Amino acid sequence: MCPANPDDPAKPLKPADRAGGLPTDFSKVLVVGKSSINRVVVSKIVEKSGLKPISESPDTAGKALSGHVPCAVILDGGADNKDCDGLVSGIDALRRASGKALPSVILLSSRTGTPESFGLSSVIDAVVAKPITPERLQPVIDRLIGR
Repeated sequence: MCPANPDDPAKPLKPADRAGGLPTDFSKVLVVGKSSINRVVVSKIVEKSGLKPISESPDTAGKALSGHVPCAVILDGGADNKDCDGLVSGIDALRRASGKALPSVILLSSRTGTPESFGLSSVIDAVVAKPITPERLQPVIDRLIGR
């Protein structure tokens, strides 16, 4: 189940709820990054939350978002935090169209900070500093999906 209903947190959003006119898939999380190793590590952590990861490179992730909206997107910013910049405007448009800030977005960053410090508070819900570990990422995933 992903995420809690912003209008009534006691009621989870249902699959019939839509973001930007596209059906939201509340069982899937899109994991995006250039490093296939990082995508595998993050995907294993996502699976521990009971969700299904969809692993994509930044070049192919836009197509993955065009057919459905996952409940969350995890972006690996890479060494300079810019690897996924090409997806930000599309994700922002989905979130604005949904009116519910769907999908939730986590940025995996090479430095510590907040969504505000990266200038992406309208798109990014949480920033997790690398190295990526279950102890750092798992609680953030669980919090954002309303568990």
